[in-house]
Amino acid sequence: MNIALIILLVFGFFILLSSFFTVKQQTAVVVERFGKFLSIRQSGLHLKIPLIDRIAGRVNLKIQQLDVIIETKTKDNVFVKLKVSVQFMVIKETVYDAFYKLEYPHDQITSYVFDVVRAEVPKLKLDDVFERKDDIAIAVKRELNEAMTTYGYTIINTLVTDIDPDIQVKNAMNRINAADREKTVAEFEAEASRIRIVAKAEAEAESKRLQGLGIANQRREIAKGLVESVDVLNRVGINSQEASALIVVTQHYDTLQAIGADANSNLILLPNSPQAGSDMLNNMIASFSASNQVGEMMKKRSGKVNLKKENKTDYQLPEKPEAPETPETEE
Repeated sequence: MNIALIILLVFGFFILLSSFFTVKQQTAVVVERFGKFLSIRQSGLHLKIPLIDRIAGRVNLKIQQLDVIIETKTKDNVFVKLKVSVQFMVIKETVYDAFYKLEYPHDQITSYVFDVVRAEVPKLKLDDVFERKDDIAIAVKRELNEAMTTYGYTIINTLVTDIDPDIQVKNAMNRINAADREKTVAEFEAEASRIRIVAKAEAEAESKRLQGLGIANQRREIAKGLVESVDVLNRVGINSQEASALIVVTQHYDTLQAIGADANSNLILLPNSPQAGSDMLNNMIASFSASNQVGEMMKKRSGKVNLKKENKTDYQLPEKPEAPETPETEE
């Protein structure tokens, strides 16, 4: 076989293969013929005339994101860096404008973002920039949509993803925040301390009230018991003085028994002997007898004095009449 024919067949085969091309999903291909726009091919298998038609370029129809970092100044003269994320895509129906009208879309979008942010942020104070970042993002999106729609692009969303003030300003803000939180902590601690003091005072007052009530009830019951004991002893022929002495001696021995029952008690009573109770009882009886004798003597003495006064008033002699004055006679 002729070598030239073989070369021609191989060359024709490669030309035939180059006539076919594929387009991926979410991609558009611009085809030109002799340097002039011919058509836009969507995803799938396509055919072009070899050596006449060529693929001028491929346009991505997916959503893309561009991060733009801008440094600007706020109204209160604080320099901040803002990171604005722009999500955009090429409109499927306007691939021609996106391919032929705009050569560097990223640079164009960056320029518009710089322009809008540097026009909006200087109107706001630093705190307002943090609070109104959504307003900044909306302003950027509105401006970009108006400008990029002409070039076949649509803006999906714009986000202010980061606001970074100067490091000194950031440290000052952290100190202010820390001081404010310390103030809040101090207020809560003071309130908690006040509540504890009030609760403790109320508990002590309630405890003292209950203690007083208990002591009053105890004394009332003791007095009632003493009255009943004296009445019982009186019925069996023991007078009130002897009954009181007996009750005192009984309480004395009860106290000693209660003290002795406590194993941890260190109390020592001096002097303490078997005759201590009887001696105390005898002393009490003697003192009661002496007081009774003194009382009887005082009553008798007061009775004699009253009797003498009555006798004087009953047998008082009449007063002697005075002699009449005699008139003087002249010699």
